[in-house]
Formats: sequence, C-alpha cells, structure tokens
Amino acid sequence: MTNRHHTVLYTGMTGWGVYRILQHVRQEKPGFTKKYNLDKLVYYEEYSEVMDAINREKQIKRWNRKKKEALIATKNPEWKNLLLNF
Repeated sequence: MTNRHHTVLYTGMTGWGVYRILQHVRQEKPGFTKKYNLDKLVYYEEYSEVMDAINREKQIKRWNRKKKEALIATKNPEWKNLLLNF
C-alpha cells in the first residue's frame, strides 16, 4: 500500500483480504497505515499457505525501496489503485 503521493510504502499480509485493506483505507484502526494516510493498494500476491505468505512478507520488508518499486512495476507500472479492481 502507499499514499497519494507514493512517498511511503507499506508491506503486510492478511488472511482477511479486501476486508482488511478496506480497514486501512477507512483508517478504522490506529497504526502505520493511518499515520501515513496509506489508502492505495498498488501490489499484492496471493498464497494458499499462510507460512508462504509470511515468508514472502518478511522477504519484501528487507528490500530497499528501489527493489520494491521494481516489483510493483512488474504488475502495476502506473501505480493504479488495485482495490478498484475487486
């Protein structure tokens, strides 16, 4: 997720899918996404196994911003809000 100006990137995983993303967008809970107004889903991956998702999240969190931007560009080069596709 990111904000309107793409200045902050957030990586997280959830088993709640769109519901959890909407909580971020609506700023229903305090935390990082609310603090930095992150309301735009620009990249996601789906996994059938929870541990695979957790491991991937940890991997991406270790990356620098440039590498994260390159990953986003592979599926969403225009950084469109993918939440609108659900």
